Amino acid sequence: MLSRIPCWFLVLLLGGPVQGGPMTSPHPSMTDQELFWGADQYDFSVVLPAAGLECFWHFAHRGERFYLSFMVQWVTGVGHDRHLSVTVNAPSGLLVSTVDDAKGQIDFEAEETGFHQMCFSNFHNRFGTMQVFLSFGVYYDGHQDLAASKDEEKKKKEEVRKDLNNTLSVIEDATHKVENYVFHIFRHYSFARMRRSADYYLLLSNSQYVTWWSTALSLLVVTSGYLQLLFLKRLFISKTCTEDERPRC
Repeated sequence: MLSRIPCWFLVLLLGGPVQGGPMTSPHPSMTDQELFWGADQYDFSVVLPAAGLECFWHFAHRGERFYLSFMVQWVTGVGHDRHLSVTVNAPSGLLVSTVDDAKGQIDFEAEETGFHQMCFSNFHNRFGTMQVFLSFGVYYDGHQDLAASKDEEKKKKEEVRKDLNNTLSVIEDATHKVENYVFHIFRHYSFARMRRSADYYLLLSNSQYVTWWSTALSLLVVTSGYLQLLFLKRLFISKTCTEDERPRC
């Protein structure tokens, strides 16, 4: 029976297009504006191993402000270097910004909608680890949904026609400005906290360094003094001598 079936029918049956493939989008009916929209920020610490690389992704819309602040808190190992290599790439893979320092800030306006990549490389330290404090996010200046913006524009026009000196609109604008100022104050406070923690870890490491070296040098001085005394004592012959004899070397 199988020999009578045409070959082209078997090819279509076995190698035909599959309709139940994997979905590339979790919600095909929803736009990216509905999936990811909101002013969010993150701050945490991450430990990078020797010559290690860590990458993070954060979503941003086109025209919105993307910021990143980082600071190296402590470094361990032999011949350690506090420099950290940081690169930020756009969703298309283009390099947006790069910094090679112990601390820094990156702030730019997103030209593409999608997940921006942030990579932190510890290639300066081949034998030491480092802890880095990160603070990144996206803040929106005057963002509103399209439908809501149209409704609000109509309401504003009606309010302007009714009363040009509307107290509520003035209060609303002032509230948005204060909220924006408070957000930027929080950013500067976060960076100051990173600097304070880095200074604390540096002071702690210097204290341990001085303590260990002081202990080692004290033991070295005591040991060298004891060996010198033992060496000088061996230069003299210790034997019982009479009153007329004296000990000789």
